Amino acid sequence: MTKIILLALLQLCCTTLFAQEENQTFRAYLYNNEYDVYLRINFYDQDIEVPGQPLYGQLPGFLGKVHNSFCWVITSCKVKNEREAEMQLINDYGSEDLKARLFCHNDTTYVLQQMSGSTIKIPKNGKWQKLPKYLVMKRKK
Repeated sequence: MTKIILLALLQLCCTTLFAQEENQTFRAYLYNNEYDVYLRINFYDQDIEVPGQPLYGQLPGFLGKVHNSFCWVITSCKVKNEREAEMQLINDYGSEDLKARLFCHNDTTYVLQQMSGSTIKIPKNGKWQKLPKYLVMKRKK
């Protein structure tokens, strides 16, 4: 009887670990070299902190700019299926917000689509640069 219980527990543990490994699509570091932006996300545990800005607490993620503290904070998200998620973002001033979708095309390529609301703008050389409505991002392994 003890062997049966141990085998059942072992199978349960293996199944749980396998499920966690599969559930990595929206737990990632994504980047776009053309605009020097990145997305740090974890839509499952929602435990991402913006570096140097602990005031926001733990979040589903944020869009940041390389070598800059500016960011767009992901305030809420919903994983629709294994390849698509929706999210709400606000800029770090709280003055602009938008709804966006994140699509996973394959293991390394994602597309951030701005849906409604404000357009994502990032600082570049003392001016604001608008990001395109569809932004291709690569997953860092």
